[in-house]
Amino acid sequence: MRYENVYEGRFLLRPNRFIAHVEVDGRTEICHVKNTGRCRELLVPGAQVYLERSTNPVRKTQYDLIAVRKGELLINMDAQAPNKVFGEWAAAGGFLPGLTAIRPEFTWEDSRFDFRLEDEKGPIFVEVKGVTLEEDGETRFPDAPTERGAKHLRGLLRASEQGFRTAVCFVIQMKGPRAFRPNDRTDPAFGAALRQAAAGGVEVLAMDCRVEPDELMIDSPVPIDLT
Repeated sequence: MRYENVYEGRFLLRPNRFIAHVEVDGRTEICHVKNTGRCRELLVPGAQVYLERSTNPVRKTQYDLIAVRKGELLINMDAQAPNKVFGEWAAAGGFLPGLTAIRPEFTWEDSRFDFRLEDEKGPIFVEVKGVTLEEDGETRFPDAPTERGAKHLRGLLRASEQGFRTAVCFVIQMKGPRAFRPNDRTDPAFGAALRQAAAGGVEVLAMDCRVEPDELMIDSPVPIDLT
């Protein structure tokens, strides 16, 4: 996926989870943050960030904060991007060759999954999670407790137990981490749900991305550690 009208800026502060103050071309702009997670290790004063300028003249905020540099690492932090790039990747045959249908936001029983894919063998239910938390070369999810995330995994497990093919794909919004693991320190319940889902037949994938200020694309598998 590509962004248009991308500008470089310097992060100043985040008064709430929806907006940030960013210095752009010597002036302070109030930007929409496209990620309601904590992102405390990313949005630090002085950090180099990238913004997409809207073409809608009536918007209250003219910029969306989409990426940030953490040292030498460029991290996309657009929470809507993982589903978009997964859809592109699946359509190109990256997830599974021979797909005949890709349906986003599919409801099954009391669960709402990100995708219902289909091939000659039938449906595949997929949940997508974006990952922005990196520590010492490893990535973790989530960066804050998420009961909703655990609920999605329990739904996938029920579907798997009823004979459906299921998967959860962690889209790592950066390039080159050496491993992915659940963030048990922050949300042990999510880690337990992920391990239970994996043991029950839910396929677990982690894919890193090629990241540019104006582009994001799923690239390579990342080793998963559920121990």
